[in-house]
Amino acid sequence: MNIMIINGPSLSRLGTREPEIYGNLSYQDLVEKIKNYAAEIGSNVEIYQTNHEGEIIDLLFKADDYAYDGIVLNAGAYTHYSYAIFDAIKAIHTPTIEVHLSDLNKREPFRQVSVIRPACKATFMGKGLTSYLEALDYLKQGE
Repeated sequence: MNIMIINGPSLSRLGTREPEIYGNLSYQDLVEKIKNYAAEIGSNVEIYQTNHEGEIIDLLFKADDYAYDGIVLNAGAYTHYSYAIFDAIKAIHTPTIEVHLSDLNKREPFRQVSVIRPACKATFMGKGLTSYLEALDYLKQGE
């Protein structure tokens, strides 16, 4: 199973960015732990991080064009207002799973809204790194 993981704005600052919310795990630690877990369950992952909305859309289309089996997307703040990302997810056939390190339902009111959620197959959030691992398991089960 080939899975693309797309991380949006400010995820590269993990470990130093609001550790009381996002934890002390660095972005590199997150990437390594995801890669190790994917190998354990027999999946291949390609992991990207970008601060640019258009690049997220390009990556979604790339995943679809190259027939990835699934996408795990942490759109960061774009989650709350990017109808362009919503439209891109709706335009592809590759199952897309929304993930978040924190529980959006326990955050500021504007963060409690996910405009991309209706386009995604499932959402995992509030469990830090485990949110990503649960998304990988979900995709693997649908194999």
